[in-house]
Amino acid sequence: MEKLVGRKEEKQLLENALSSNSAELIAVFGRRRVGKTFLIRSVYEKNISFEFSAVHNANMQEQLEGFSKALRKAMNSPVALAVPSSWIEAFEQLENFLAPIVTKKKAVVFFDEFPWMHTHKSNFLKAFEHFWNSYASRYPNLTVVICGSAASWMIQHVVNNKGGLHNRLTRRIRVLPFTVFETEAYLKSRSVNIDRYQILQLYMVMGGIPEYLKNIMPGESCTQVIDRLCFTKHGALKDEFENLYPALFDNATNHIAIIRALAAISKGMTRNEIIAASHLTSGGTTTKTLDELEESGFISSYIPFNKTSKETVYRLTDEYSLFYLKYMEKKRASGSGTWMRVSESPSWKSWSGYAFEAICIKHVQQIKEGLGISAVYTEESVWRHVPGKSQPGAQIDLLLDRKDYCINICEMKLSEGMFNITKKYAAELEQKIAVFKAVEQPKKTIFLTMVTTYGVARNQYSKGLVQSELTMDILFD
Repeated sequence: MEKLVGRKEEKQLLENALSSNSAELIAVFGRRRVGKTFLIRSVYEKNISFEFSAVHNANMQEQLEGFSKALRKAMNSPVALAVPSSWIEAFEQLENFLAPIVTKKKAVVFFDEFPWMHTHKSNFLKAFEHFWNSYASRYPNLTVVICGSAASWMIQHVVNNKGGLHNRLTRRIRVLPFTVFETEAYLKSRSVNIDRYQILQLYMVMGGIPEYLKNIMPGESCTQVIDRLCFTKHGALKDEFENLYPALFDNATNHIAIIRALAAISKGMTRNEIIAASHLTSGGTTTKTLDELEESGFISSYIPFNKTSKETVYRLTDEYSLFYLKYMEKKRASGSGTWMRVSESPSWKSWSGYAFEAICIKHVQQIKEGLGISAVYTEESVWRHVPGKSQPGAQIDLLLDRKDYCINICEMKLSEGMFNITKKYAAELEQKIAVFKAVEQPKKTIFLTMVTTYGVARNQYSKGLVQSELTMDILFD
């Protein structure tokens, strides 16, 4: 089996569960292709006694047939088993199989794509609740893992269950995409040796999704990888967007409408702005859709500085969706060499700068550690001021409000070499800080922090303006 890279905290949680002195019920969730199944199999490889993976859009009879085949495999039976007529009967068969095992050694039962088992009128969840409460919870040697890509379903029906599973979970693990540090380690484990600038460019296209990253071949440049995976006829990511959201959400039309709306506005949008742009109604359905997208890791929400949750700003933070909607969808150009031409355009230069900002915001903990303030209570937020009679408009994409009476205004800039602050840009920065001070009147010291790829060039405009700076290397720590 391929070596597990990263996931230290998740691995530790799973190992602790296995060594505990009581029965464990663990919920593992995260978006599609993020590596949930691989994580569980890697940690529990020697302890899985039974594993069943549901089939998308299969009915109850088909799911029960799959369950029966999985149980036959676990039993190593040469003959087919009788297909259970209900989930209650299916779990009775599983109990009979586990009975002689759980009294002797540690055993793991793994249900993959758990939400797909809960088909219409199947009573699956009630049957599982009964299995856990009346049987599995009685055996200290037994660890039951339920895993699903539909994170919102897992949260609603398992984590926040009001019925038989209420407060029954012993651990919950949300598997997120790799950080850039984990991405670098993963690529190295596959003998892909490229520099950090190219890793960042790849991250802008596919994020830290292991299933995407595994398609990168040793010896390829960033440009070659993007060209092959996104713009050739059989590229692994060419049609991923069309399958991504329908596989996770029922009636994914609203989800996709929100994703498209957010992709068009890099600064982010409020709930009301999203409703207007995506032509949705103001009500519970929109709130539920936003929650589902956020729980699944596609969008992120930020409360602006000195504002309330009613003014929350949402941003699209799924790198692949952003890239697909900008450069892949409805593009006439395709075939080998397409990305070589596009990557040299002014459009890419501008867009990649925004993508770098988004990566930095995702790695705010690394930024705080780089500034030496990880131990200081800090609230990160966005800030924007609409132009008025007294003050021009201004926007801050990352603001670190610290308990030690300081505020870091962070500017993130991507460049192929050291970043040069020009007279014009220095004036823009000074104006931004001045507007922020005039509007908010903070009783705190303001520091301008530059986060760049290779550092800030020293000149007459950077001197006295930039109080602290970080390079892309801090993101890889």
